[in-house]
Amino acid sequence: MTAPGFAGRTAGDHAAADPAGTGVYLYGVARGLDPAALHDTPGVAGAPVRGVVAAGLTALVSTVRLDEYGEAALRANLEDLQWLEATARAHHDVVDRAAHAAPTAPVRIATIYRDDARVAEVLTDEGGRFTEVLDLIDGRSEWGVKAYADPALLRGDTGRDGPDPGGGLAPGAEPLTGPHQGAAGTAPAGPGAAYLRRRQQERRRRADAGRRVGEQADAVHAELADHAVASRHHPPQDPRLSGRADTQILNVAYLLDEEQVEGFLAVARAAGERLAGIEVEVTGPWPPYSFIEPGAA
Repeated sequence: MTAPGFAGRTAGDHAAADPAGTGVYLYGVARGLDPAALHDTPGVAGAPVRGVVAAGLTALVSTVRLDEYGEAALRANLEDLQWLEATARAHHDVVDRAAHAAPTAPVRIATIYRDDARVAEVLTDEGGRFTEVLDLIDGRSEWGVKAYADPALLRGDTGRDGPDPGGGLAPGAEPLTGPHQGAAGTAPAGPGAAYLRRRQQERRRRADAGRRVGEQADAVHAELADHAVASRHHPPQDPRLSGRADTQILNVAYLLDEEQVEGFLAVARAAGERLAGIEVEVTGPWPPYSFIEPGAA
């Protein structure tokens, strides 16, 4: 899993600090958070989470060792998938718990500051930016929708006009006359010409199929967006991460008011049921990771 969020200074505030020292890991910023909501909440590396309050906002933080979360250490650790997975999961768990208690804007994983005083300065200096985002996400949740197309659908396979195992003309095709061209100057004849024609037909079929699938994905998104406050497209997920053999044709996050959720889910289910060869997958609710930059709507 990943935990994107507000851009922060990743280890930058203590770049010259003693790597044997400590820094402050920032998870997110909340408004109106009861400190009791963080009681006994473990953060990254099992460190307890606390709140830093300034400018009417609460930063969710914990103390971490710089020999693991300092700038040099992070360059190596962020390449360690096992470390990254554990850190991202702990990061998300903190944000998720806070988001159930108050509007919470996540920040990016491994955002580190020198100390609590520096975090308080950030809240004061960037309070307007945080407030703008918190206004957008207040009372709302993020839902993700991914759609996958069967490879046969993208190839345009219909069970007809398959490749000729003999390499010659397809059944029913008219033979062309002459060693080099057909009657009245038509395309060249022979097995090679037939093969080229079939390849051209296959390319056209795939292009037409891809266009139709793309139009279906666009239609699904448009219908879902009508039931959401905002949406944010993400790049297709790497198949190595999804573990799926089919092709991802839609990867969108939607921001929903509570009263929109039921209708949104009904639209997603209906789309999956009516579109042959396309699977629609819905995840959520999540803290609004995709909507934490001003203007994300």
